[in-house]
Amino acid sequence: MDLIHRRAPDYVLLFAVIALIALGVVMVYSASSIVAADAVGDSAFFFKRQALWAAAGLFALLVVQRVHYEKLRRITPIVLLLVLAALVLVLMPGVGRVAGGARRWISLGGPLAFQPAEAAKLALVLYLANFLANRGPDIGHLPRGVVPPLIFMGLVFALILAQPDMGTAVLTTLVGGAMLFTAGARIRHLAGLAFVGAPLFAAAVFGEAYRRQRILAFLNPWDDPQGSGFHIIQSLLALGSGGLFGAGLGNSRQKFFYLPERHTDFIFSIVGEELGLIGTLAVVGLLAVVAYRGFQVARRAPDRYAALLAGGITGMIVLQAVMNIGVTTGVLPITGVPLPFLSFGGSSLLVTMIGVGIVLNISQYAGSGVGGPGSAPAQ
Repeated sequence: MDLIHRRAPDYVLLFAVIALIALGVVMVYSASSIVAADAVGDSAFFFKRQALWAAAGLFALLVVQRVHYEKLRRITPIVLLLVLAALVLVLMPGVGRVAGGARRWISLGGPLAFQPAEAAKLALVLYLANFLANRGPDIGHLPRGVVPPLIFMGLVFALILAQPDMGTAVLTTLVGGAMLFTAGARIRHLAGLAFVGAPLFAAAVFGEAYRRQRILAFLNPWDDPQGSGFHIIQSLLALGSGGLFGAGLGNSRQKFFYLPERHTDFIFSIVGEELGLIGTLAVVGLLAVVAYRGFQVARRAPDRYAALLAGGITGMIVLQAVMNIGVTTGVLPITGVPLPFLSFGGSSLLVTMIGVGIVLNISQYAGSGVGGPGSAPAQ
């Protein structure tokens, strides 16, 4: 059955992703060369690491793209256990690596480290797609359809928040809520849960001084231009100084220790400064292609599980991109979420490309009406 109905993958989606990654590797080098030369004496330090992760991610994408998505469904419990174990281990002293006041990385030896929270996003999508596909019409029932995934989402949220990583914790919640809504959860149930959870979320945000400062900086960054508002102001200066065509590749001034996190969370600002409005629109356009093709795969998926899986992965990428670009343009408070495919960071890049590989696999069966062994009919 698999050989008869398997088609070519969505090459438009694949080419858009490869274009974003290629641009990301170039921009990581441009944005990080000064700080890398100053910190380790090698201007290409971050570039070489990103290029290696991109190669590993592309290999993983091609491998996963050939694995029928139903096989992933069978190993989902194992993936969940491994991810939850990693989220617990990273919090343990001596295991989790501390950087910037956060304990988010597990060392893999030498300079390599892995961020379990990145894997948790994809694991959550795998779990929800499987649970919601199996639950069927019961998703409209609060105790049977909404509460079980909500408990798991709450556990993941708490473990990621404890690192602390508010941005990723919020992202997982948004992705989970979107998947519940798409699967047929009643709006009044979701709204009621949001109403109940709002005070807890507010307590988590305003219970830490640095999170309060981020909210205040978002509302008025010029109130503390050398402190909490510094990131946003420097990001806006970078975007504004780029004009229509930019200062030219490699000619950023903000990367000279003005803009913090220039090659990670704020790489979109460097794109705007060096490549101008044209460059930022190209990035947004390529991300829009990824979103459109990914949701098209979900819409034409051969069964409910595949539709939820493709839609969840695409939604994860889109929401993360919106959060990152929203931060760099001053539309959202600082969250510390990387820009998919472009920001420096091996864990994020690898997990995102594995997710794309899954969507590409589903695209090979889209519209065929056959989902392989053990698949349920579309609902």
